[in-house]
Amino acid sequence: MALKRGPGDGMMGHLPCLGLVLLHFLQSWGQLLQPRTPPSTFQFTDGIYNTTIYENSAARSYVRSEVKMGISLVGRRSMDIMYAIESGDDEGLFQAEDYILGDFCFLRIRTNGGNAAILNREVQDNYTLSVKATSKGGLEAFAKVNVQVLDMNDLRPLFSPTSYSVVVPESAALGASVAQVTATDADTGSNGEFYYFFKERVEIFAIHPTSGVISLIARPDASSQNRYELDVLAVDRGMKVYGNTGASSTAKVTITVERVNEFAPVLNAVALTPSLADKEPIYAVITVEDLDDGLNGDIEWVSIIEGDPQEQFVIDRSAVGNQYRVKMSESVAWEKFPYGCNLTLQAKDRGMPPKYSNVQSIQLLIEKPQAVPVRFEKDSYSVTLNEISPPGSIVETVRVTPQPKGVGYSLTYTAESDYFIINSRTGVITTARRFTTMVQDALELEVMETRSELKVKVQVSIQDANDNSPIFAKTSYDVAINEGLPVGTVIQVISATDADAGENGYLTHSLAGGLLLPFSIDQNTGELRVTQELDFETSAEMFRFAVRASDWGSPYRRENEVNVTVRLLNINDNPPLFERTECTGVIGRDFPVGQTIMTMSAVDVDELETVKYKIVSGNKQDLFNLNPDSGILSLRRSLISVGIGSGQFSLVVVATDGELFSETTFVNISVIRGSAPSRKFNCKDTRVALILAEKLLKKAKAMDKRKTDDTYTDIFSVNRQSPQFETFPSDILVREDLPTGDSVFKVKAQDGDTGLNGRIIYAISSGNVDSCFNIDIESGLITVYQPLDREKNDRYLLNITIYDLGLPQRANWRLLTVNIEDVNDNSPQFLQDSYTVSIPENRAIGSEVIQVTAVDNDLSSNGEIFYTLLTSTPQFDINRESGTIFVKAQLDRELVSDFTLKVEARDKPEKGNQMFSVTTLRIFLDDVNDCAPVFIPSSYSCRVLEDLPAGAVIAWIQTQDRDLGPGGSVTYSLTNDFSGTFEVHLESGAVRVARDLDYETQQFYNLTVVAEDGGSPDKLQSVSYVEVEVVDVNENLFEPYFTDFVLRGFVKENSRLGTSVMQVSAQDDDKGRDGVVRYTIKSGSGLGRFSIDEETGLIYTTGTLDCETQDSYWLTVYATDRGVVPLSTSIDVFIQVEDVNDNAPLTSDPIYHPYIPENSPKDVSVIQIQAEDPDATAVNSRLTYRITAGNPQNFFAIGQSTGESWP
Repeated sequence: MALKRGPGDGMMGHLPCLGLVLLHFLQSWGQLLQPRTPPSTFQFTDGIYNTTIYENSAARSYVRSEVKMGISLVGRRSMDIMYAIESGDDEGLFQAEDYILGDFCFLRIRTNGGNAAILNREVQDNYTLSVKATSKGGLEAFAKVNVQVLDMNDLRPLFSPTSYSVVVPESAALGASVAQVTATDADTGSNGEFYYFFKERVEIFAIHPTSGVISLIARPDASSQNRYELDVLAVDRGMKVYGNTGASSTAKVTITVERVNEFAPVLNAVALTPSLADKEPIYAVITVEDLDDGLNGDIEWVSIIEGDPQEQFVIDRSAVGNQYRVKMSESVAWEKFPYGCNLTLQAKDRGMPPKYSNVQSIQLLIEKPQAVPVRFEKDSYSVTLNEISPPGSIVETVRVTPQPKGVGYSLTYTAESDYFIINSRTGVITTARRFTTMVQDALELEVMETRSELKVKVQVSIQDANDNSPIFAKTSYDVAINEGLPVGTVIQVISATDADAGENGYLTHSLAGGLLLPFSIDQNTGELRVTQELDFETSAEMFRFAVRASDWGSPYRRENEVNVTVRLLNINDNPPLFERTECTGVIGRDFPVGQTIMTMSAVDVDELETVKYKIVSGNKQDLFNLNPDSGILSLRRSLISVGIGSGQFSLVVVATDGELFSETTFVNISVIRGSAPSRKFNCKDTRVALILAEKLLKKAKAMDKRKTDDTYTDIFSVNRQSPQFETFPSDILVREDLPTGDSVFKVKAQDGDTGLNGRIIYAISSGNVDSCFNIDIESGLITVYQPLDREKNDRYLLNITIYDLGLPQRANWRLLTVNIEDVNDNSPQFLQDSYTVSIPENRAIGSEVIQVTAVDNDLSSNGEIFYTLLTSTPQFDINRESGTIFVKAQLDRELVSDFTLKVEARDKPEKGNQMFSVTTLRIFLDDVNDCAPVFIPSSYSCRVLEDLPAGAVIAWIQTQDRDLGPGGSVTYSLTNDFSGTFEVHLESGAVRVARDLDYETQQFYNLTVVAEDGGSPDKLQSVSYVEVEVVDVNENLFEPYFTDFVLRGFVKENSRLGTSVMQVSAQDDDKGRDGVVRYTIKSGSGLGRFSIDEETGLIYTTGTLDCETQDSYWLTVYATDRGVVPLSTSIDVFIQVEDVNDNAPLTSDPIYHPYIPENSPKDVSVIQIQAEDPDATAVNSRLTYRITAGNPQNFFAIGQSTGESWP
């Protein structure tokens, strides 16, 4: 069915924006008015609750919880809930209850009634209960409830053990702890606190109220009372608070005072080594300590019990403490005691019975320094020395360190030690002999320091010098050789040896003189070889020459020569030679027998044997005879007799020297009949004679030349001249402060020889006292070797010796005087190493204290001295010229009991730096009673609990009196003890409570303490103050409590701010401010909506209330008292907001758009108007409807109770 638009349809599209906003707002408002949906869960507000309850609580006592325990009923207030304890209560001590108020069902747990079991914290202090909540419909919820059982002060302190026994020496220090008692209280917190105190008043002991430590406040005297039996009470502090002062527990303490001289004196003596120049030498300082107090700690005497039969020493007690000094009672002849004196010391105290100290022996020395451990500067020494070092050459210096007085050095005797000497004072080792005869190249010396008997090894390596010439095996060589030896033949080995080492001993050989010889020599082996053919007939028969052996020394070589004679032996090496050969001649047939036909002549150059002649062939018939010696050829037989008429004979003739044969020659003889012409033979001339003459002439020349060569002499091998000094002064001046190593003087010398013969070395052969100087062996430079000291030796006479290196060695010497010039190198030296003096502290200004004296060994102004006080002090000054120290300002021993002053003595050199020395002066001030006791601190303050028991020490008064003896002994007293409330011990200054204190009566006390010393003739006093503040003890025994478990109040929702809702009231059984209660709201849903008057407990509104928004609130109100330790309790308050008709009914829609056909009949329903009243207590059935506008013609009507509209 199609519906027509209503009259307002045309306006929908034209609604203004404001209308749309209003429409949206009203729709949202309608949603807010719809009822809230209750939560769907059934559960406790928390899974675990923590509660407390006091032990020993009565039956039906409820546990306390800071939060609400239970289940919220928001949205289901008609729900019935029951609680039950499921577990955790095995003894049936607890019961769960429910209590509904407003929208909450409380869980309450209480103790059961009629049950014999009670809560006891000491047995079990905690319970964990499992609680189950049930409701209709099978709903269940569970929670844990922890019940903490709180302590009640139901137990008393108990001692363990109940009796004590201690022994206290009467020398125990004031304030010392002598015993401690122990008690325990099983209660906790303040309930377990208790005090210790003596049952009866005790004068010399005090007990700490909380620790139980018994301390000494006066010195016990075993002679007056040696046993104390003390009753110690342990009282629960709660009892005093409750007004009950009875003791809850008692212990017995027995203290025995023992008179003991506990400690023996301890003696410690330190020996000193004073100078012989000291006016009052102190040989030892003795300190004695005794840890006992009183007479037991006083030293009666310190004595020399052994070692001084002649009573030459005395023990003088120092004014400061238990210090003693050993001095001479008469002069000691120290020469009779070369090893000093051994004294045995002992001390005795004044205790009963007395005790003796340890026995100590000390050695007193005056001349010999105190032995100190020494050692050589090196563990061993190693030095290299040239073997040509002349006597007096410095080898090494050995020293011990630290160097004691009277040091002495010596060489342990060995065969090698003869080559050295040592300076016994300086430890300088020098050569005593030459090393040229020494075979070994290394040796070991042992040096001993005679005082300490320490020994050290000195390894000396002898460095080879070229001091040995080559030596041939023979003084000369004579060699005979045959002529004609092959070239290269070794005819003789001529070698030399050299005792030097290394290159100094390595030799080369050569032929000296530069002669032309048919020989050569191998430079290394010395083999003499033939270098050319030797012919006796043409050369000299004898060769004289020198073979030179040279070493490889540097810078100069040493050489030696040996004469060698080589004799040439003639051998048969030449055959005879015929002067004429191939002779031809004629003889007659009648030539007589024996007559000379011709003479054969042969020459043998060797001339060793006679030439023999012989016919070797052609003389078959033996007709001819050749004289073998003369060479005359003649007929042996007559030619006629043998029937020879004519003919020709060819004789082959040879000449021989008996070993060699000449070449054969032919003699052709023709025999003719008749008389032959004169004997004439024609021969070929061989010129042998001429050749022989030439050889003889050559040999003669060679012989003449050898005679000339034999006159050669080696001028370089002879040391002809001695070394000579050049310009040499008789004396020189050297400053004594010249550093070691610096040059003093250079010696110059020369030697006209060449090579090593002219090389010079230098030495200080004598006069070098203390080995202060050294001379370079090669350069002649004299340097300072040891420090010079004019005060020991102001002049040295040095013997300067120069040597050449020739063989034999030549030397020369001169004396050089070295004068030592004084420099300012000595510091002034005080006569004593330190000074000590005692003076009274009231010594007048300007009076002399002591005079110190120093001496200076330097000359003139270098030795003049002035004195200065280095320590800056206003109390003393010094006379610069005399060294007298005097008082300059007022002295005060209590301010400074002793002074350590540094005094300087300084010289006055005209040039250079000043020298000085410093000594120490100890000035001790003797006490004068001029100081009053001084409180430390100047005033005292303490805070004391008002329940502190009588006899408790609340302060220890301490003073310091810097005077000594009785003037430093202090006693104490109070000028006002506030009617016996306080007291102070006379000796220890312990301030004690004598009577009970009450904070409410008096909170502050100002005690005046007087401290007085025991000085004489006048006693000095000081005053101090002790401020005592009494601290209030927490007497707040009861906490506030509400009579109700929970409270309920009502307030209308349209109430104005500040409208009173209700008044809560708590009670407190304490009195005074401890019972005054103040109220606060600390939590709850109404926090900020409500407030409470802290004094009256009136709760009033502080915010707007709307029942339709929230119709109830919970508040947690605390009631707190004003005690020192405030106690509080809380209560939950439920406030119900009452509804007021303050809201108009609201239709379901702000605008309706119904449709109705025209011509509809009467009473046709057009629309049903629905409305609700937002007020909480409003009933919708009571709403009435009417049309107020828009129906001028009354076409429509509306049901007054139904809201239905029709035409």
